[in-house]
Amino acid sequence: MRLATTLTRAQLGLKAPEVAVEAHVAGGLPQFTIIGLIETAVRESRDRVRAAIQSSGLEFPDGRITVNLAPGDLPKSGSGFDLAIAIAILVASGQVSARRVGGVEFLGELAFSGVLRRVPGLIPALLKARQAGRLAIVPAAGVVEAALLGGDRIRLASELREVVSYLNGTGELPAPPPAELPLPAASVELEDLKDVKGQAAARRALEVAAAGGHHLLLVGPPGTGKTMLARRLPGLLPDLSDGEALESAALQSLAGGVLEFRRRPFRAPHHTASAAALVGGGGNPRPGEISLAHHGVLFLDELPEFSRPVLEALREPLGTGQITIARALRTVEYPAEFQLVAAMNPCPCGYAGDREQECRCTPDQIRRYQMKVSGPLLDRVDLIVSVNRDGGRPTGGDPRESSADVRARVVKAAARQIQRGGCLNARLAGGGLRDQCRFDGRGEALLEAASSRFALSARAQDGVRRVARTLADLAGTDLIGVSQVAEAISLRAERQLGSRSGAPAQVGQ
Repeated sequence: MRLATTLTRAQLGLKAPEVAVEAHVAGGLPQFTIIGLIETAVRESRDRVRAAIQSSGLEFPDGRITVNLAPGDLPKSGSGFDLAIAIAILVASGQVSARRVGGVEFLGELAFSGVLRRVPGLIPALLKARQAGRLAIVPAAGVVEAALLGGDRIRLASELREVVSYLNGTGELPAPPPAELPLPAASVELEDLKDVKGQAAARRALEVAAAGGHHLLLVGPPGTGKTMLARRLPGLLPDLSDGEALESAALQSLAGGVLEFRRRPFRAPHHTASAAALVGGGGNPRPGEISLAHHGVLFLDELPEFSRPVLEALREPLGTGQITIARALRTVEYPAEFQLVAAMNPCPCGYAGDREQECRCTPDQIRRYQMKVSGPLLDRVDLIVSVNRDGGRPTGGDPRESSADVRARVVKAAARQIQRGGCLNARLAGGGLRDQCRFDGRGEALLEAASSRFALSARAQDGVRRVARTLADLAGTDLIGVSQVAEAISLRAERQLGSRSGAPAQVGQ
């Protein structure tokens, strides 16, 4: 009877809890069993591990083999346990020295040929291994994730035989090369704001949204540039910090791969997406679109075409910046500090309030269409802006600033906010909101009058305060003047969606 233990990591959101793989090799009839609250992919490891060991010129032991993945109350899923199981069996059967196995974590899927395949979630697992002070051996196919973390506590292997040689002291495994991916966002080619003709009001709203991290809704007829404007928001945002970039990369790693590093995510799910696709879900909950847009932009085009339950699922993440997905066996928390940009037509035909094409919708049809987007959801959107055809016609004095010009102002305004309160204005709440977004008497009177006229809720009034604070930061002043309050109200008032009582929408008025 022989025993051996190796270490690996399970997938449970960004936590990546430690798993001890205990292999027990005993005499008796040949049998290979894996236990420890496992799911199908882990159960199938038996065939992959057996074939990989034999294909690597090693001996798969005869007799009764039992592998336990501890702790037993932690659900295990995925194929990332293959390498740790194979090494535990080889140590228990005396083919690998146990001396170098202690203090090492093994992550990777095995092919029948013994080749190591990359698995999702490498970055969270590598972060936890580094915090524990252990060496991690990962597939060479995961070099991108390994390079992002760097250091001398990671080793890359292409196949099982290389890992065996390293553990037996007859070979070496390379460390990941220095990462060449951390490029500043400004050096990455992004869609430029100078391509947008006219639309001065919408461009201003886009600048304010970028500077303060505010959520934005663009309302207007088809073909007025709503999508074009939304896709230029990432190019206006400040660079990600090292911590933000790594957190974003970890979420992308869980979803299947690091797509871009140090570039603000831009996610644009189709309106047929389910609630699980948007907020995350599944038996082993994976991050949804809102988490993949963490520290970036979530763009919802044709907003009323999304199902009502999908839109309502956004309400809590919009306020808290995280999503908790509860299942019978596990509860996973994912960060979801995204910036929402949405676009919609003012009515089913799209031309309510348009000066060039007549709207064919009845007032009741317009009301039903706009009611697809609930009031509580709109309360969480600080900027609601009309995009009309007249705004798309450049005038003689149209400067058509580039994204670089606008971004310079955004970066300065964002730096003021971080230095003053430690966060962007859109995240101000409680005491921070009261202290930093105070108005003088004229400003308070103007906000009170607007709240009465446009039926703004308390949450919407807080949104006006945050936007006014951002406008003052863009102007480089600590005091919020009545002009900033007036502009914030003009960028927020729900009249731009038309009346919800059935009257035709008066877009842009």
